[in-house]
Amino acid sequence: MMKCKAGRQMSESMVLAVFLTLAGGFQDAYSYNCRGKVFANAQTGNIVLLGQNLAQGNYGTALHYLMPLAAFIGGVYVTEWVHHLYKEHQKIHWRQIVLLVEVVLLVIVGLLPHSMDVLANVLMSFACAMQVNSFRKFRGIPCATTMCIGNMRSATEMLCRYHITKDKELRRKSLHYYFVILVFAVGAAVGAVMSIHIGLRVIWIAAALLFVGFVLMFIKEDIGKRS
Repeated sequence: MMKCKAGRQMSESMVLAVFLTLAGGFQDAYSYNCRGKVFANAQTGNIVLLGQNLAQGNYGTALHYLMPLAAFIGGVYVTEWVHHLYKEHQKIHWRQIVLLVEVVLLVIVGLLPHSMDVLANVLMSFACAMQVNSFRKFRGIPCATTMCIGNMRSATEMLCRYHITKDKELRRKSLHYYFVILVFAVGAAVGAVMSIHIGLRVIWIAAALLFVGFVLMFIKEDIGKRS
């Protein structure tokens, strides 16, 4: 199950990467613009802000950033259990279970008022961790769909190595990374504009993108062959 004709898992197809990366960029823009300027996906920023507020004695504000970090750790932990318990399941791929949980969490986030922004960020960080821990490579290339710094480093490394060696495979990998970065930026841009104009429930668009990804993973051949 979940294999394309070329033997590559559907969970590693580029078309799936596009939907997951759009959702990843969208979520980061939403959490920043609608949920108290916290990055649900970019935990490095939260660590910096946590340390800064602890140093300044702003312990209440520090907790505001600590909770998404704890949720991210919890999301990775739970994902490993999902993988362990359902990796041999025949009717549904364990990664589809992860996507369904993400969709449910984001739907709940859209229902939460501003007075529950901390909980909303916790749920989004948990969902992000599940995604980044479950979908680690596409077309056989390690790649993240919820953050860009690793992709930027890899893209530039591959580009430089291509210029040195003239190996076209390195150029292909570099373009792969830059394309994913571009898709993330598009998702973030759309998420920022729509968050400002629509408000809290706009996160359901990200949930819809993830649900499309869930459905795509049922397609074994046609899209997989093109990926």
